[in-house]
Amino acid sequence: MDLKVRYEIEFPINSSPQLLYQYISTPSGLSEWFADNVNSRGEFFTFIWNDSQEKARLASKKSGEKVKFRWVDDNNKDTEYFFELNILVDELTKDVSLMVVDFARKEEVEEATQLWENQISDLKHVIGSV
Repeated sequence: MDLKVRYEIEFPINSSPQLLYQYISTPSGLSEWFADNVNSRGEFFTFIWNDSQEKARLASKKSGEKVKFRWVDDNNKDTEYFFELNILVDELTKDVSLMVVDFARKEEVEEATQLWENQISDLKHVIGSV
């Protein structure tokens, strides 16, 4: 079993929390920046990139605030790994940021962080937060 470590990255995003939530919680929103295509059937989401696909279960969500997807195996059983997208709003400045919580092998955290940076850059472009 590959042991992965948890890491977090915060990205400032010039957007309303409500708009941002649509892009992190719906198949159509996620397919605009996160994956080439995203399909959902009930609580299960299938993320498709080029020739590969991964399946996750929408483990939890809080409208306008966060979503958590737990990766599942071929039998739709939860694995120990997940990724979470949290919308943070600064109480004083009202600045909005997106906190990403994910897992990667220790030697791949830098590469995984770079991948998230590219994907969040795409997200910012889609919502006009450049």
